[in-house]
Amino acid sequence: MRILFVTGRLAEGLTRQVIAEVSAKSGFAWEVQVVGISVAALLHVDWLKRKLTIPGKFDRVIVPGWCQGDLRVLETAFGIPFTRGPKDVRDLGTFLGNEQQPPPDLSRYDIEILAEINHAPQLSEQVLVRQALDYRAAGADVIDLGCVPGGVWKDAGQAVRRLREAGLRVSIDSFERDEVELAVAAGAELVLSCNRSNVEWAAALDVEFVVIPDDPSQLETMWETASVLRERGRPFRLDPILEPIGFGFAASLARYQATRKRDVSLPIMMGIGNVTELSEVDSAGINFLLAAICQEQQIHSVLTTQVINWCRSSVAEFDKARRLVKYAIDNQTPPKRVNSELVLLRDAKVSTLGDETLRELSGQLKDPNYRIFVERGEIHVMNRDGYWRGRDAYELFDQFSIAGSGVDPSHAFYLGYELSKAVTALTLGKQYRQDEALQWGFLTMPEPSAHERRHRQRPVPGEPT
Repeated sequence: MRILFVTGRLAEGLTRQVIAEVSAKSGFAWEVQVVGISVAALLHVDWLKRKLTIPGKFDRVIVPGWCQGDLRVLETAFGIPFTRGPKDVRDLGTFLGNEQQPPPDLSRYDIEILAEINHAPQLSEQVLVRQALDYRAAGADVIDLGCVPGGVWKDAGQAVRRLREAGLRVSIDSFERDEVELAVAAGAELVLSCNRSNVEWAAALDVEFVVIPDDPSQLETMWETASVLRERGRPFRLDPILEPIGFGFAASLARYQATRKRDVSLPIMMGIGNVTELSEVDSAGINFLLAAICQEQQIHSVLTTQVINWCRSSVAEFDKARRLVKYAIDNQTPPKRVNSELVLLRDAKVSTLGDETLRELSGQLKDPNYRIFVERGEIHVMNRDGYWRGRDAYELFDQFSIAGSGVDPSHAFYLGYELSKAVTALTLGKQYRQDEALQWGFLTMPEPSAHERRHRQRPVPGEPT
């Protein structure tokens, strides 16, 4: 494998140093082609098409990550695959190493997710099915129908049948006998919950129950109920009840540990909504920690829901968390640098160009197009007319609008949009890259760049229209 690396004059030395270190481990042959430009952030495929020469035969060409434009233009012109490298040359080692290493296998997990649909009797059949399918798409294994205490849901059986017809596994969350019997007859595989108040009629049903204590502080009552079901030959799983923070959270975790120590073979379930729903913080980190606790304590099922807004993606969060903790424990490695899908608010890594590079870049610009960067606590805006920096997007816009030759409405909209992203990145310490979406983990929305939008209207030379 022979690779040609393209770079600007300013980064030549560091580029050669990094590539030499990586190639010594990976064994590929390489050369560096320094093009007639100081800063890689000025590169564009149209310019490279005119200026680039390829000294010999190469299997691929890697251009700096800042290079703008459609790489297919270069591939068509030179007949060689082109790839964008990282925007920070110091990340070349990681970039090339990741290309050669298969991604971590996060397909394995052994914690089952029960996703509860709250107040299911109050929803139409259509809404019920749609929400259940959404839960399944997010990673739920079982759809739990949460009933309304004090009432009797006469359509419980029909709801279960409808969900079963849609290919879903179903449980029902109720102490009301009529609701439970209708649901079980229609195909519900699990009932939440059972304690000494309903164990006599529950034990007559051929279905698995979740056994809970009569009172969370009286753990022995859970074992008494479990003994009745065991004597009747009924399957069950135990749930010592996870308490909200402020109501004995730590003590309730200790109950799960005590339950596991008392019997290493019995299945245990944890209802995690008492913590995620009742803690006014972003739920992703909480879901990860609870998944880790469950994995280490061999708790192989959880009940969750996503009612309040800060929990609106809890099912997907726990799905990703259960895979990550399974990988970490199986491979005896910290869950770091494995997968960043749960890094939602901030980014796994933020790179900067530095003051010297930005000043060099601002002095090289010869066109009116604005370049925007966010680093070291400021927004940096530059074009041929000047270099402006600060924290207030409105002040910056006023400054470069006065200094330049004016901004037309469409360009003003574009700049306003980009500056809004820049302020968000500045506020949260995120990586900002002009014309690219901010990264929000698995919640990131694809964002076509301005160039890509123009490309849709203008075909690449040599391609069929």
